[in-house]
Amino acid sequence: MNMADMAIVDRSRHGRRRRPSGEPPPLPKHLNKTAVAALVAFVGWALIWAWVFLYDAPAIWITELDLDLMAPIVDNRTSWLTPTMQTVNEIGTHWATIIIGWGALAGALAARRIRHALLLIASLAIIGGIVTWVTTFIDRPRPLGFTQIGDWEGFAQPSRPVALLTCVLVASGLSLLPAVPWRRYWYIASGLVLVVFAFAQIYTAVDHPTDVFAGATVGLAVTLVLYRLVAPETVFPIAYGTGKSAHLDVTGVRGDAIRLGLRRQLGVIVTDLKPVGLQGSSGSTPLRIACEDGPDLFAKLYARSHLRSDRAYKLGRTLMYGRLEDEQRFTSVRRLIQHEDYMLHVMHAAGINCMEPMGIVEITPDREYLLVTEFFNGAVEIGDVPVTPAMIDAGLSEVGRLWNAGLAHRDIKPANVMVQGERVCLIDVAFGQVRPSPWRQAVDLANMMLVLALGSSASVVYERACLQFSEDEIAEAFAASRGVTLPSQLRADVRSDGRELLDRFRELAPNRDPVAIQRWSIRRIGLTAGVVLLVAALTSIFASNLADIGLA
Repeated sequence: MNMADMAIVDRSRHGRRRRPSGEPPPLPKHLNKTAVAALVAFVGWALIWAWVFLYDAPAIWITELDLDLMAPIVDNRTSWLTPTMQTVNEIGTHWATIIIGWGALAGALAARRIRHALLLIASLAIIGGIVTWVTTFIDRPRPLGFTQIGDWEGFAQPSRPVALLTCVLVASGLSLLPAVPWRRYWYIASGLVLVVFAFAQIYTAVDHPTDVFAGATVGLAVTLVLYRLVAPETVFPIAYGTGKSAHLDVTGVRGDAIRLGLRRQLGVIVTDLKPVGLQGSSGSTPLRIACEDGPDLFAKLYARSHLRSDRAYKLGRTLMYGRLEDEQRFTSVRRLIQHEDYMLHVMHAAGINCMEPMGIVEITPDREYLLVTEFFNGAVEIGDVPVTPAMIDAGLSEVGRLWNAGLAHRDIKPANVMVQGERVCLIDVAFGQVRPSPWRQAVDLANMMLVLALGSSASVVYERACLQFSEDEIAEAFAASRGVTLPSQLRADVRSDGRELLDRFRELAPNRDPVAIQRWSIRRIGLTAGVVLLVAALTSIFASNLADIGLA
């Protein structure tokens, strides 16, 4: 029996199989019980509004019930409570939504949670639209037979101030607070605030009881459903001091889904699963997987959040530099992980010291995938050890092999250069490219020399580089290299090193004019103009509707 047959038998023994047609993915999107209950209540109110719009009798019956509920409260106003309720009504109607809403927006932007900030604006806009549409068709007046002693305008059903305040309170918790326990405390406090404000609306005869209930339902349902579907907690958890937003939580439901996928699709029985090397990773979640009957494996978890970050990053590069010749965006998570798996196979076949690919695991179709490779046992980042001449030769040899095979790594930085003894290995080939431009290959050489110089000196690295590359090739590399061509980690390390390594290499190499990296094209000009116009239009729309969404 050959090795391939043995692998098939071994994987079958562990229960490897495909996911049958119709079986749900292991990590589906779902609404929690609170969101489902709010959505059901909202649908209930929608049916009541349709009933009231079509027939007069239910409107009369609901109004009579509201007035009966209000009478004991309004008829027993007291001189000591009335000023307090009027103040509560004033604050809740005119100031609370503005203060809490802008505070939540500022907090989300400061924490770089752009998605949550946009969802807050979208929630307010949708709620404002629903309230306007319903009040226009229902035309319900303010409570009849009572003296209104609070601020109000327009029709009463549903209550706009209550709906908007509910929205900003819920969105603040979902955008800024960790799920446990702070969000729970915030919801309790928010519930108390809404109860007091709703009582003030009824006490001042501004709204009927059903008006405030309907408003709270609309605000809660729209906000919860939007956040749960577009920014689910499993993908966009709120946490502080836990690393970069690219690093997803691999415990709980997602951890179970990863273990199930590895067992079913690759025949791997996982005994332990934990993140590794998070400091140098910003575009995926790297993992170390301990297996039941084999060596440890390395894996990279990709999700839609990583794809969107990649798109935004490359859009910014396109606008600023004209794509740097070869910046292309991926159209799906599947394409992203397929590309890295392909580059690993190509580089491994070309004799480059990189991780051997073991396969791709589908966690959730078109949303989350796991790229599995071998794990370099005993390897450390090159920045954590003194760099010897043998390491310098090995690192430069890897660049030479890339050149000979017509490849480019495009992300050479300390975190992506591993050392096993005197052996230098390249990892994270997600940005790798087949048949790159000579400019891109030259940048790989410059970045590798900078990485090696951080642990030794520019003169030693230059001397060793001249044994494998011509002085003209080295001069071209540093003529094409500048801050924007350096990965962010390498740029930060070079800056903190303080030895002006870039300038030192340029002094050692023959003089050569800088290579221009700006690429102007009709596409770039049109894209820039389109982005500017779109941002201006959205900003104008947002500013002109601040009052309608409660932020002005």
